[in-house]
Amino acid sequence: MNKDCPQEFIDLAHQMADAAGDVIRPYFRQKIDIIGKSDSSPVTIADRDAETAMRNLVEAAFPEHGIIGEEHGEVRTDAEYVWVLDPIDGTLSFISGSPTFGTLIALTRNGVPIMGILNQPISNERWVGANGTSTLNGTPISTRECAQLNGATLFAWGAELMQGSHEQRFRRLYGAVKRKRFGYDCYAYGLLSLGFVDVIADCDMKAFDYCALVPIVENAGGKMTDWSGNPLTLSNPGYALATGDSGLHSQAVKILE
Repeated sequence: MNKDCPQEFIDLAHQMADAAGDVIRPYFRQKIDIIGKSDSSPVTIADRDAETAMRNLVEAAFPEHGIIGEEHGEVRTDAEYVWVLDPIDGTLSFISGSPTFGTLIALTRNGVPIMGILNQPISNERWVGANGTSTLNGTPISTRECAQLNGATLFAWGAELMQGSHEQRFRRLYGAVKRKRFGYDCYAYGLLSLGFVDVIADCDMKAFDYCALVPIVENAGGKMTDWSGNPLTLSNPGYALATGDSGLHSQAVKILE
């Protein structure tokens, strides 16, 4: 399908990132209430108000578009264009004072991500992926070559990957690479798109966790799928595998079988 993203939608996404950043920055490294959600993950007023600000912009500009947000649910998900929003990906990092969280803004067309923004409002870094190019603050970026897993740097979300039904699969990948780091939330994918990380494996991913990252990684020259090598769309959340080198990706999929 055509993955071109109209410029007017990209312009709106920038406005949304600006609006969310304006909400988030005053709360960073401040004493704020932390609310536990049903899955025990934390949420703050910054998460909720930032998403509201973004949703209001979409509703005003393109009321026919759908929206999926982590904090305020779904509307019009059968629309051709659906925005997928995570106001603070990495809320635990945010409430811990670590600037490795980010605002994720994706636009999907018929379920396929066609544009993504990762905005870090504290360091003022903004990754954008669309229409064959990924940029950081307007400068084109690219992933790096890495021919073999035994020379690769792996990032993963956390030690949760070392337990549960996916433990043995992840341990095989973990044991095959040269360097490993845990944490960094969505920021790790920004580093991969810049050529500083080679492989990222994550689990328990929702659409708002990965949809914005797919266009950033792939338009920078990388590849991002589920652990079986299937494209990531709105309909197949769960596992995410990103590599900077497409050849490395096939090796990672094979070892995760």
